[in-house]
Amino acid sequence: MIEQPDRTRRQEPGSPPGRGQGTRVRARRARTAARRATPFFGGVLATFIAIAGYGALRPAPAPLTTRDVNLAIASALASQMPGPPRSELVDRAIGPSLVLIETDGAKAAGDAAKGLGSGVVVNAAGSVLTALHVVADTTAIHVTFADGSTSTATIASSDPATDIAVLTPDTPPAAIVPATLGNPGAMRIGSEAYIVGNPFGLYGSMSSGVVSGLDRSFKEPAGARVFTGLIQVDAAVNPGNSGGPLLDRDGRVVGIVTALVNPTKEDVFIGIGLAVPIDVAGGAAGLPAY
Repeated sequence: MIEQPDRTRRQEPGSPPGRGQGTRVRARRARTAARRATPFFGGVLATFIAIAGYGALRPAPAPLTTRDVNLAIASALASQMPGPPRSELVDRAIGPSLVLIETDGAKAAGDAAKGLGSGVVVNAAGSVLTALHVVADTTAIHVTFADGSTSTATIASSDPATDIAVLTPDTPPAAIVPATLGNPGAMRIGSEAYIVGNPFGLYGSMSSGVVSGLDRSFKEPAGARVFTGLIQVDAAVNPGNSGGPLLDRDGRVVGIVTALVNPTKEDVFIGIGLAVPIDVAGGAAGLPAY
């Protein structure tokens, strides 16, 4: 008997699967891919839901009004505007410490003589630093403080060699604001300089300029004394300014005004004022070192 060859095709190992088996493989792969993609698409969907919820809970900002625009413009312009002038800041700093000094004296004929000057409060007790020639040879001293209160005063200490005196008011003001003392050694030719005092009785007048010289000397017109180590300024000094403060650009007292220089007999300012450095003035008056 002759065997007939088996005509059934056998799949060799490694050969491609048949059509039915390939379809099943592709379906299984598709299901696997879908399972892997599910978390990703779920996350995307959750993100969109969160964004939608946030938008629903937080309403859109209100539209800008004309008032909003005007306020924004005003704020921007204000930020570009310069601050107040330096002189205003100096005046604010020294104003509460400034003192007007008025004196009574006696002329040779027996008539009363009135004197005028300036001073500055230098400690918490209300002591007033001024120029000695403002209060020397007087019969009464009256001081007026920045708050308008007045008091008689006496000379507590003085130093003729530097033309400096310290006054003690009999009735100090309720609120005492001592001036801040500065460092005259930091002043240079060209440094800003301010003088605040009471020229011709005009309380609280300010003049400004620069330091125009250092270590100057000055001889009294009617005396033999010579004052040395003075600060020269071109800020205006007139009768009534004597004894007032010379200030730096931060409102700190760096000197006490002692004289104006004028080659004529007129007692008015022509551009040269002189001040005793505050460290010299304070030391001469017995104030503590700083």
